[in-house]
Amino acid sequence: MLNSFIKRWLTGLILAGLIFVIIVFTVPVVLTALIALFAIGGIWEYSNIVLGKGISREKIEGAIFAALIPFLFLWGGSQLILAVLAFCILITFILFLGSIKENTFDVINVAKVIFGIMYIPFLISHFILLRMIDNGVMWVLFVLVLAFAGDIIALYVGKYFGKHQLIPLVSPGKTVEGTIGLILGSTVACLIFGYFIFPQISLVKIGVLAFTGSIIGQLGDLCESAIKRNYGLKDASSLLPGHGGLLDRMDCLLFIVPFVYYYRIYVIG
Repeated sequence: MLNSFIKRWLTGLILAGLIFVIIVFTVPVVLTALIALFAIGGIWEYSNIVLGKGISREKIEGAIFAALIPFLFLWGGSQLILAVLAFCILITFILFLGSIKENTFDVINVAKVIFGIMYIPFLISHFILLRMIDNGVMWVLFVLVLAFAGDIIALYVGKYFGKHQLIPLVSPGKTVEGTIGLILGSTVACLIFGYFIFPQISLVKIGVLAFTGSIIGQLGDLCESAIKRNYGLKDASSLLPGHGGLLDRMDCLLFIVPFVYYYRIYVIG
């Protein structure tokens, strides 16, 4: 237990330090490259879950699209992003037609690839849009505070006080008490962050963003858990000691980042 605890904290601290340096001290293209790496790793883990182990055409397609999409968010406008996403769907289906064999005729694989593209690289690439707005570095850090401050509190609240399972069929380890701790912890941490970093923004707007975002992030976590449970898995992989896979760390971010970006654009302005 102690060894797992140490592994979890060491892995988290190393990742947090690396990501902090890249966000704060490098140009947007470096962050984009990091997002592309996370997108490739995440979609590969997802593909291993839904398509099985080993190399396949579908997995390679997903990885190529995952590498391309973040850079489109950096260098292309909304029209180009939509155009490339449309062609990703067309290409995926066309390549499937050329590979049909009697013993592997399963059109559902097309849907799995397309869903993976929209679920992982498309959603996580909103980090780049967030980084490009005014004070974008601080908004990216805000997302990380929102995602992980409550997560840390939920871990200990759930461990010591958790008695009521949240959705046992999806995620047996999550409790109602831990979820309440997560929501409150994220909200308080973001209010403190917002008070010092965004003094020009109403704390009411920050509070609504944090409270709603923490719930959305938890739903993102549960949605990824539902995918894994459907295939009888606990973790997406064992890549990160004490944490599972990249997708296990990204799951809440996939939902939080688009929400924070569009809230910032359309509500805060």
